[in-house]
Amino acid sequence: DDVIIHDHRSFINFFSIMMKLAAFAALMGSAAAFAPAQTGKASTALNAFESELGAQPPLGFFDPLGLLDDADQDRFDRLRYVELKHGRIS
Repeated sequence: DDVIIHDHRSFINFFSIMMKLAAFAALMGSAAAFAPAQTGKASTALNAFESELGAQPPLGFFDPLGLLDDADQDRFDRLRYVELKHGRIS
């Protein structure tokens, strides 16, 4: 009977340690979600529009869909006109 009781206690102790480790791992994983993201410098295509109206710190020129990755000034002016026409200027 002593062997069975000893095995049962060690199992409970092991289970308790594993649950604490699991909670600690979950806590560390959720804390990593709030760490600042590593961001690179904007490409040269986006730097061409950094001085336009609406570019502001800390993001600068914001083009999340990449519509202006290979665009020139005419394409930018056309998209800005369409934004104004439909009332979606930011």
